Amino acid sequence: VAVSTLAGGLIHPWGLDVLPDGRLLVTERPGRLRVVGTDGSLSDPLGGTPEVFAEGQGGLLDVALDPDFRSNRTVYLSFAEPGEGGASTALGRGRLADDRIEGFEVIFRQQPKVPGPNHFGGRIVVAPDGTLFLALGERFKFDPAQDLANHLGTIVRIRPDGSVPDGNPFANRSGARPEIWSYGHRNIEAAAIDPASGSLWVAEMGPRGGDELNRPEAGRNYGWPLVSRGRHYDGRDIPDPSARPEFTGAVRYWTPVISPSGMVFYGGDQFPAWTGSALIGGLTSKGIVRLTIADGAVTDEERIPLDARIRDVAVAADGAVYVLTDAEDGRVLRLGAGPRAEGSSR
Repeated sequence: VAVSTLAGGLIHPWGLDVLPDGRLLVTERPGRLRVVGTDGSLSDPLGGTPEVFAEGQGGLLDVALDPDFRSNRTVYLSFAEPGEGGASTALGRGRLADDRIEGFEVIFRQQPKVPGPNHFGGRIVVAPDGTLFLALGERFKFDPAQDLANHLGTIVRIRPDGSVPDGNPFANRSGARPEIWSYGHRNIEAAAIDPASGSLWVAEMGPRGGDELNRPEAGRNYGWPLVSRGRHYDGRDIPDPSARPEFTGAVRYWTPVISPSGMVFYGGDQFPAWTGSALIGGLTSKGIVRLTIADGAVTDEERIPLDARIRDVAVAADGAVYVLTDAEDGRVLRLGAGPRAEGSSR
């Protein structure tokens, strides 16, 4: 694995996606969206992006291209949105022009808005049927993750215009939020569709220990904060998931934690042995966690050390892997096949 720096000078970059011409769209948590050229050039911040709650873990979060981007130029952005009561995660869309996002509109708002700077989640995943999954944190509020009357600690599924698609499990339940797909989550910042199966996979952050890999299914409850493999930050124990079989258990746990952020399933020519693997960014583990998955189970795990907090992962058309480093002077790293690059981590 040859590791090189494509671009630097980014302030806590959070999300990226690859444009059809090979350039990258990259968000910065303070509220900026930039274009990174194939030569590493960095655009000025694009206009037309939303106002964000840029405190703690909040700010401008993920970016994703619409499947029909070549014809409609539509870009989705998730962000921490300020408002009455505090802030919550929101999802909007607009059209990418030369130097701005035109016609940006919010299509979903997490309810309610609450005080605090933590656990916004924010990963956007476009499903094969064109619907959108948005992973949401429980805003560090714990118990609401078990309450279907709010969006805290849930994954929601919506259409591109924000309406509720057919098949959402709680769409007809009185008192439940119709956008909810699954609940009982803590803070999900890694999510991707496995193209081989069409299944959604997420990796979510546990407390002190117990990061989880889950395959969220419609209507399932994943147990937070009633069960966990980790412990509360003050040292108090949390019942083990096996004590509550009514909750859906994780496919894999990590203790010590990896602090997962960003996820993609690899398909490309540069690393044939990685084909079909899940590549998960690790903040605490400072690298990429590569998982081989077969029949819904993890059969192998490899760590690819990068000596940096990895916030997001994407695959380019040529099979190279791009990652974002989470830092005040954040970088875009390129991982390609070849001899060890000067200054590389491997």
